[in-house]
Amino acid sequence: MRITQGMLASNSLRNLTKSYAQMGKYQDQLATNKKITKPSDDPVVAMKGMYYRSNLSEVEQYKRNLSELYLWMENSEAGVDQAQQGLQRLRELMVQANNGTLTTQDQSAIAREVEQIKEDLAKVANTKVGGRYIFHGTDVGNPVVDETTFKVASNVDDPAINSYNVEVSRGVELKANISPSEVFSQELFNVVGEAQSSLDSGQQEKLESLLSRLDSVMEGISAERSEMGARYNRLEIIDSRIGQQEIISNRVLSDNEDVDIEKVITDLTVQESVHRAALSVGARIIQPTLMDFLR
Repeated sequence: MRITQGMLASNSLRNLTKSYAQMGKYQDQLATNKKITKPSDDPVVAMKGMYYRSNLSEVEQYKRNLSELYLWMENSEAGVDQAQQGLQRLRELMVQANNGTLTTQDQSAIAREVEQIKEDLAKVANTKVGGRYIFHGTDVGNPVVDETTFKVASNVDDPAINSYNVEVSRGVELKANISPSEVFSQELFNVVGEAQSSLDSGQQEKLESLLSRLDSVMEGISAERSEMGARYNRLEIIDSRIGQQEIISNRVLSDNEDVDIEKVITDLTVQESVHRAALSVGARIIQPTLMDFLR
């Protein structure tokens, strides 16, 4: 096969173009810190990257769900704690009023404090977080208790609204709320209201039976709070595991897509040397033309 001057020039230009493209690739990798800038650069890396990013997005969504759970549980814990303190104070007042040594004025003063406790319990029951009532199960758009009549919503005993669940892992959900009927029940407000009425009317003999009912209400709240504490412990365990999954997902994604900077710099330096050599050889291959002699 006869090699002509034109063939040498064409091959030289083609090789120089490839060399420029290779240097451009290395420069893009340095600028973006990524192995590829488009799927056609390496379809395998691109395909794996889509899968790894999907996993990472899933983990990040679960982390957002965990944040919502923390918000609900911590606010629920604070609300239940405030309710328990109010009920404990109510019990102390009822025991004090039941000893038979208080004057009518004393009983009236205690009745006024009991009234304040009742109103505070209603406010706590209607606690809103992010515009949602957290003590009303899945019926987050409606208050638990009417703060004027102290009547509890009729659906608090409905199992259909009992659990507000949040997905914390694939196929795993965790209850975010307390059971509406176990804490701010109608019985709670009935006991507080009857205690106030008994004190206002001077019928402190009724306080003995009310104390027994109050203790039953407080035991139910304590049991529900303990159950919520167990769920909170599980939430922290899941949070730790999700955090580890996020670290692993980021590392795998980085291994798949991110470049080895030291290697790219070395490859670019080598390619620049090769390119300069190619330019030098190309200049020698392309022979002088008539125009060079006419200068």
